[in-house]
Amino acid sequence: MSGKVKGALLKYIFIFVVLLHSKTILAQTTLPTGPQRDTAHNKSNNNTWKDEEAVISYEQLHSSKTKEPDTSIHTFHRRYFVQPWYRDLGNPGSPALNLLFTPILKVGPTLGYQINDIYRFNLDSLNFYNTTRPYSVFTYQLGSKLEQVAGIMHTQNIQPNWNFMVEYRKINAPGFYKIQRNNNDNFCLTTNYKSPNKRYTLYAGAVYNKEQHDENGGIVNDSELNDVTYIDRRTVDVTYQNSQYSISRSTISNMQRDFTILLQHSYTWGPIDTIYNADSTELSVHLKPRFSITHKMRFSDEKHVYKDLAPDSLRYSPFFTAPLGNSGLSYYVPGADSVFAQQKWFWIDNSFLINGFLGSDSQQIKFSAGIGNRFDEFITTPLALNGIDRSRIISNYITGNIQKEAIKPEAWEYRANAIFYLTGDYAGNFNATATMSREFSSKAGFIAGLQQTLGTAPYSYTNYGNAYTKQTYAFSKESVTTLYATLQSRKLKLAAGIKNHIIANYLYYNEQEKPAQFSSPFNVLQLWARKVFKAGNFLLDNELVFQQKTGDAPVNVPQLMGREQISYERAMFKNHLKIATGIEARYNSGYTPAGYSAIINQFFYQKNVNIVNTPELSIFLNFRIKQFRAFLMLDQLQQTFAPNAILFTGSTVANFYGDGRSYTPKYATQNTMLRFGFTWVMVN
Repeated sequence: MSGKVKGALLKYIFIFVVLLHSKTILAQTTLPTGPQRDTAHNKSNNNTWKDEEAVISYEQLHSSKTKEPDTSIHTFHRRYFVQPWYRDLGNPGSPALNLLFTPILKVGPTLGYQINDIYRFNLDSLNFYNTTRPYSVFTYQLGSKLEQVAGIMHTQNIQPNWNFMVEYRKINAPGFYKIQRNNNDNFCLTTNYKSPNKRYTLYAGAVYNKEQHDENGGIVNDSELNDVTYIDRRTVDVTYQNSQYSISRSTISNMQRDFTILLQHSYTWGPIDTIYNADSTELSVHLKPRFSITHKMRFSDEKHVYKDLAPDSLRYSPFFTAPLGNSGLSYYVPGADSVFAQQKWFWIDNSFLINGFLGSDSQQIKFSAGIGNRFDEFITTPLALNGIDRSRIISNYITGNIQKEAIKPEAWEYRANAIFYLTGDYAGNFNATATMSREFSSKAGFIAGLQQTLGTAPYSYTNYGNAYTKQTYAFSKESVTTLYATLQSRKLKLAAGIKNHIIANYLYYNEQEKPAQFSSPFNVLQLWARKVFKAGNFLLDNELVFQQKTGDAPVNVPQLMGREQISYERAMFKNHLKIATGIEARYNSGYTPAGYSAIINQFFYQKNVNIVNTPELSIFLNFRIKQFRAFLMLDQLQQTFAPNAILFTGSTVANFYGDGRSYTPKYATQNTMLRFGFTWVMVN
């Protein structure tokens, strides 16, 4: 498919979505952001509005269960995105890695850049709302060094059976250290509609994500963190500093951008009953589904761009050899050669499913079977020889699932689904999952599951290129089997679980920062527990994780991680004010951390640097007044008596100080800092 055709297709679909919602959007005067719930009565001068309690709920694409937005304040102070066990590069919005080992499942075609996933809106996890009143949320967080996270969300029902939601989020963080600025934009739009007779159902959504990260390459010599000369962290030497270019922006940057649209609609057959309320003033329609047909269409355009405006040939010697314009120079030469690498991925996926239903409403079993077709195009540019590498793939797959949700208390819930690729380069790939759960009258429950995946390496693992080189790699398919079980008791305020990953032909980036495969099977065992103790208004919240890998598998994980929170929580002034204040500590055992490479924009395995960090400490005050929640937090308190903790290593740099030595850069945490944030819900 040509670029012009793709561009035109994207343009017309965008225009269609805007026109579809423009009438409603223009009618709104309130602002929006992430989901929260408020049940307070809002007064209005408009006497046509009803003074009644607002009801806000949402569901997600793969479940008919309704949920309500969270209003708790127990953990409201915790930093966005990196919960519970993620680590970023020491600045919000930067590439992040989950220290709780989680395999990346590779089934169908994918580009392979997952390090920004925690910041992105994803179609499969979007919320489809239903509201009795227009509902808006504004969220804002401010931290030291102009760290900001802001978001707006608005949703309302156009009709009782038709809702739309629009949300935008902005992350901007210059950082404590030199040239590590992050600038992320995320946007999503959803709508869901159900016909008056309940037979036709529509779910549609669009997401746009853009993550921009200035690369500083890490701190060259981390001993400077202990030197009072560098108490201002912006004076600490970093790998890619270049004052001739800029003191605030890096010559090296990575950018990832994606735009995706979803359309899923279905038509259902089954008997219909009409039911009047108690005083016969309202009539409702009840459909008992027996058979339905579903069509699902998705398409996406994704791009990853790497730029180095002042390249040094020594920096790229592990990847290619070329006479670069700035080689051997410590300053920026305008107009000299640059290193530019771009990979694009465009795909369209269409699937049709036939669905059947058995049982009563409260015990209904749904089973589905269908077939799908997708077109994928990967492009790498520019390249050394012909300037472009293009790969087009057509795949066909079959899919099926069965599920029974626990609609009434103490019912069993189970689901199983599978997808299997029949044709194309990904033939033989599959993913199969099965889970079962139940909650008992004693306020205890459990969930157990199994997942097995066989997948092909992502495109970025098998193709690397720029104007100076083209490199390709071939790998066997990776196999991942995961078994897990969780037990929980709300009465005892206790939860515990076990998970075991069994992996063969593990795909990763090695110490040379190149894609590699570990063929020997290995497993990673994980145990976790959480217990909350309560004495009056005092709470002690304990979380602990243990994980153990077998053999010499190339996996960087700490064996032990934990979090302790001691808080005082109570309601005041006749429940109009609720507060939670206390201290929190997060820690992990000493281990060999992963490395991060700006050139490939990936984390890689390394085994030469070990770290032991002081537990991170914070003091917080959270409070809620009606639909307004806020927190004030003094973070990274341990920095007052310990140097900045090391998070990851970087790519080796040689002769930085002209002393003929090589250094392993480090990425470190932020300084002690003050954070403030709030979420304000507005219900019209």
